[in-house]
Amino acid sequence: MPNSRILVIDDEQNILDLVSAYLRQEGYEVHTARDGPSGLKAARAFKPDLLVLDVMLPGLDGLELLTRLRRESDVYVILLTARSEETDKIVGLSVGADDYLTKPFSPRELVARVKAALRRRRNGAGPVEATTLAFRRVRLDTGRREAWVDGEPVALTTTEFDLLRTLAEHRGRVLSRDQLLQQVWGYDFYGEERVVDVHIGHLRQKLGDGCFIATVRGVGYRFEDEEA
Repeated sequence: MPNSRILVIDDEQNILDLVSAYLRQEGYEVHTARDGPSGLKAARAFKPDLLVLDVMLPGLDGLELLTRLRRESDVYVILLTARSEETDKIVGLSVGADDYLTKPFSPRELVARVKAALRRRRNGAGPVEATTLAFRRVRLDTGRREAWVDGEPVALTTTEFDLLRTLAEHRGRVLSRDQLLQQVWGYDFYGEERVVDVHIGHLRQKLGDGCFIATVRGVGYRFEDEEA
């Protein structure tokens, strides 16, 4: 995924320099910003393929920036949070972050997450043979990446659609959080599995009445809808 455009927004110059150096070494085009207003302006002008966004920013904090950006863009967002701020992680995922890392973090791990996210989005961007997953109430068009419930369209983010598709493709089978992280986010990531739980919550809200995604306590999640 060289030549992909990445925007890094953080008010700490040493983090900007370190992250940018690692990403440029991988062949990415990297732009940076050190505050919220200039970061939002850069996101609109630069139109990155992926955004690395710190929560604590002067002028406009990262969560508000993300809220505004989500009204006009589905760019993949990796949020950077302080290790002790669990609330920031949950709120960040709730307003549209796809993934998060806690500070201090390994630049190599960030690069691995970036590669996985861009690879997944690149693989889904080209021509895809139209495949329909049809169930009694839920229908997915994997080629057009569209979803319907009881014949009504449901607007899903890229990550939400991939999560629902993965569960639907394994209808009736329990998938653990680790399995979902590997298949949807594209990497092995053990420990902080809240990212899966929050996106499952988003899906349940958007799919509406009738619980299509069951929680299997202590194991993971299972898609439940009869085949058409």
